[in-house]
Amino acid sequence: MRAPCAGPHPGAEGADAAYPWPVNEMPRDHRPAKSVRVLLAEDQGMMRGALALLLGMEADIEVVAQVGAGDEIVPAAHLSRPDVALLDIELPGISGLDAAALLRDEVPDCRVLILTTFGRPGYLRRAMEAGAAGFLVKDGPVEELARAVRRVLTGETVIDPALAAAALSAGPNPLTARECDVLKASVDGATVADIAGRLHLSESTVRNYLSSAIGKTGTRNRMEAVREARQQGWL
Repeated sequence: MRAPCAGPHPGAEGADAAYPWPVNEMPRDHRPAKSVRVLLAEDQGMMRGALALLLGMEADIEVVAQVGAGDEIVPAAHLSRPDVALLDIELPGISGLDAAALLRDEVPDCRVLILTTFGRPGYLRRAMEAGAAGFLVKDGPVEELARAVRRVLTGETVIDPALAAAALSAGPNPLTARECDVLKASVDGATVADIAGRLHLSESTVRNYLSSAIGKTGTRNRMEAVREARQQGWL
């Protein structure tokens, strides 16, 4: 997320007339009585700190929790009771997409906004299936992110327009859940026997799933199938 440029706050002429300082620089003890409470999940400490700092400059947004791993999201949400959870996808522990589904079930009042480097159509579809209210990529301006936080809280769905168009043209994930499981188990170069043992399947069943996944991804072998499925956001 890029930091806002110096100068007047966009669209804040009326607000500036009411206060003797720019809206984004309002002292914390002069925040509105009801700020938007945000939980931030990002595994890169520098990025997490920068996002928290930039969002904290908004007069009506308060970052109430920061975590660096996916399995810390739900416990932190129970403790801090955020209005909006801002989640990266690729996190240690569990992914932001899996955490979004857990938040939907366990902290239903919390709206989820996915913020990621990986603008892949498959990720967008999975995020919406997990109950996310928004999906943005990290190369946008911070003002856009702040607006998205406010909009999802009002019940809107906020999706990066270019990614939405790409998702519509890409179509749904052709892989079954079991085919995805087998491909994920193949990532570290595991043998068919290893995969069969991990997933409690027979070796012939694993070969059938791998063959099907290779055919559906239009690739020549399982490692190419894994790369293609990842590129599409199916894994």
